[in-house]
Amino acid sequence: MKGFVKNLSLIGISLYLIVPLIATLMYSLATAWSHSILPEGITLKWYGALFTDGDFIQSMVNSLLLVGGTTIAAVIIMVPAIYGIVLYFPKLEPFIKWAIIGVYTMPGIISSVGLLKAYSNSSIPMIFVVAGAYFVSILPFMYQGIRNNMRNINVVQLVEAAEILGATKMQAFTKIILPNIMPGIIVSALLSFSVLFGEFVMINILLGSNFKTIQIFLMENLKKNGHISSAIVSCYFILLALITFAILKLTMSKKGERIDELHPNQTVSKEI
Repeated sequence: MKGFVKNLSLIGISLYLIVPLIATLMYSLATAWSHSILPEGITLKWYGALFTDGDFIQSMVNSLLLVGGTTIAAVIIMVPAIYGIVLYFPKLEPFIKWAIIGVYTMPGIISSVGLLKAYSNSSIPMIFVVAGAYFVSILPFMYQGIRNNMRNINVVQLVEAAEILGATKMQAFTKIILPNIMPGIIVSALLSFSVLFGEFVMINILLGSNFKTIQIFLMENLKKNGHISSAIVSCYFILLALITFAILKLTMSKKGERIDELHPNQTVSKEI
């Protein structure tokens, strides 16, 4: 009975999450859908109109550059920073946690208004202000994901063992710690990328149409044509799914290659 209830709950949750996506995809392919349960016809003209629109292509490129660049920068900065805090400054962790919690307490619209007043008359380009705000907004996801992975593999003991075997802290980080926490880094980066890719408030208030992203382009088309809007949303989800699948596939293949290359009796010293 418990198994039946569990399976029924999973089916219900899956339908709750999947049905809206399927309906959106079907509406983006429908010639018309207003007088029946199913679409009256299937067409690709909405996608044809979308992919021949230069604004759509440019907004997608802008989103990928802004969000992807911010996420990569966060990974490059946060991973070594957390590694250093865990090893050298563990007493700072409570302060870091309080700072991370502080990110949640500041709504996006309030942050945007404050940033606009602070930097609107400065020489700093607003695109860098937005990137900085994005960086701060994903700190909780990056910190918690990376820190939890470091805690699971017991970073301090691994580094101490590597140093006993003759490795430096940098060698221990690049050859032992980093490969072991890579799945957590990727998950944190994908979560951050997804959150930023769907962000609308900050980019709309701080830049607006001066730097049109996919969310601003979607907002402009919501009142024009529902089929086009559904096509934009479908492309959005398909793009995120493809990026996620490609990264996870690449990660799994590299993990398999490392396992195949290592001899079962190899020790940490030989890996170093």
